[in-house]
Amino acid sequence: MVRTGRTEVVVTEDGTALGVCDVPGLVAALAPAEEAPAPAKAPAPPAPDSVAPSRPRRRRLGLLVRPVLIALALLALFLLVRAQPLDSIEQRYLNAGEIFAELGAHLRLTLISTVCTIAIALPLGVLLTRPGARWVRPIGLGLGNLGQAIPSIGLVVLLALWIGTGTATAVAALVVYATLPVLRNTMVGLDGVDPTLVDAARGMGMTKTAILRRIELPLAVPVILAGIRTALVLTVASATLATFIDGGGLGGGLVAGIGLYRPILSLTFGIVVAALALSADWLGLVAEEVLHPRGL
Repeated sequence: MVRTGRTEVVVTEDGTALGVCDVPGLVAALAPAEEAPAPAKAPAPPAPDSVAPSRPRRRRLGLLVRPVLIALALLALFLLVRAQPLDSIEQRYLNAGEIFAELGAHLRLTLISTVCTIAIALPLGVLLTRPGARWVRPIGLGLGNLGQAIPSIGLVVLLALWIGTGTATAVAALVVYATLPVLRNTMVGLDGVDPTLVDAARGMGMTKTAILRRIELPLAVPVILAGIRTALVLTVASATLATFIDGGGLGGGLVAGIGLYRPILSLTFGIVVAALALSADWLGLVAEEVLHPRGL
């Protein structure tokens, strides 16, 4: 056998060549084929049950923490006021009876204005989403935008010059100012309902009123409640301006603190108004959590 480079020549004793063989090729052909590496498996997606509940848990935790923080802030304010030497003017305004009287007036303004806002904006929003009244939609939204575009203090003063001063004027100004969020969210919520659900309900023989009451409004509840919550916070904050037109509320202590150069009055009533606004927002979040349609 004679080896020449990559080949081997087999030769007998008498010099006869029997054959030529490609050694590396033969070895490669006879060697067992190497197994191809298995493709890497993609990581399995996380189980939905382990991810989905995290957001609701954080939301519920926030609902539990916020009232505690508000209570701690009010407690710190109480301790601060108790530690301050107060003159006769500050003692008169920071009397518990005076504070609760102004707080009650502020809450009455807020409650009456919010109820009136819902009673006006919610039916109007439903009406503007009906097929026969869509041409009126730009007019309704334009009026709502106009009411919120005017600065709140300017709106209060204009209505006072037109109607007169008092609680009724303050309520009217707050209603005009807070109508847009409820009106807009009602329209957005109803427009966002899946049309196939409405068609399916219509195919089952449901009337337009039944479809609105049992299909559209329940599905639009989360968006509508968000608009009501926004309007409620706006009303609580803007009700402080009612004091300029003899409408009462917590704005009296704020104005007195600024006008009489008593920072402790401005600080106290400012924190109380902020705590009230945060509490109103918290109540709106609780209402959204309780009234949210199950399965959404």
